[in-house]
Amino acid sequence: MNTVPMSGPGTAPGPAPTLSVVVCSYTLDRWDDLCAALDSIRAQLRRPDETVVVVDHCPALTARLADRPGLRLVESPEKPGVSGARNTGVTLARGEVVAFLDDDAVAEPDWTQRLLAGYRDPTVLGVGGRVDSWWETGRPGWFPPEYDWVVGCSYPGAPEATGAVRNFIGANMSFRRAAVVAAGGFRSDLGRIGTSPFGCEETELCLRLTAGHPGGELRYEPAAVVRQHVPPARTTWRYFSSRCYAEGRSKAVVARYAGTRSALSSERRYVRRTLPAAVLGALGRRRLRAAGALGAGACLAAAGYATGRLSRADAGAATAPPAVERGGPAAVPTRSRP
Repeated sequence: MNTVPMSGPGTAPGPAPTLSVVVCSYTLDRWDDLCAALDSIRAQLRRPDETVVVVDHCPALTARLADRPGLRLVESPEKPGVSGARNTGVTLARGEVVAFLDDDAVAEPDWTQRLLAGYRDPTVLGVGGRVDSWWETGRPGWFPPEYDWVVGCSYPGAPEATGAVRNFIGANMSFRRAAVVAAGGFRSDLGRIGTSPFGCEETELCLRLTAGHPGGELRYEPAAVVRQHVPPARTTWRYFSSRCYAEGRSKAVVARYAGTRSALSSERRYVRRTLPAAVLGALGRRRLRAAGALGAGACLAAAGYATGRLSRADAGAATAPPAVERGGPAAVPTRSRP
């Protein structure tokens, strides 16, 4: 078993570790969002030791970023997809902690401070924070907050207080780099490729980290906040239904690797407690479309999970995580100014 040395009980908290922030991007279509994300990192009260931008197979984006100051810019050599891009970032990072910010999210000025504070506890393997939604054209009346996970944001039923959690939301998470390297990184058979709706690579890595480090903790810090942009394309029924189904399919793959008990522990509580209360609340307020969306989303996710469990294609996926190198690829030369 690969482990990361951690101090024993009673050990005094150590100093805050060094920090690399990794932003992965694959398209020029999010240029304005990407610039806002990078500006929010630059405006941190506790500036990261470096900002690594990983371009996922988009040469035009690499060229456009080349003149932007203060970045370590690298093109992902892995196969296309967010998992490969994140693994590239981990490989390249110099910081003891690697934080991930989505290319369409903006961090609050104290984001890095809040994340790093958790690492003063030597048993903490990772720290994640809250993801608030910013709906560009407003939330549709039928779109229930309990399904904000569909757009990559925090939602009712998820943890709200500081404490240990099973997994983080990908838009706002950080880990001890050594722990991720020892675990082998994100699985390349999970995670989005371009606009595909599949995911759960963060959940699987989090489960693997805690399984490999008894006594280690993944800590949720709600004061570490980022704001996720929700564009009009993510406010349609088509997107909602495809994401619910894909979530079920993805969880089926995670369950194959980690076992159903670990992979579905949070989901069982969500289905048994959060969704019934939300449906009753929506019916009580005569929000029939929202009540219908709550039920339909659960059915679609269940259908995706059942299909995933029966799928021969998923069953043939590799069972070993990818290897993440300790040394990194050469960064694309950029002007780097303070």
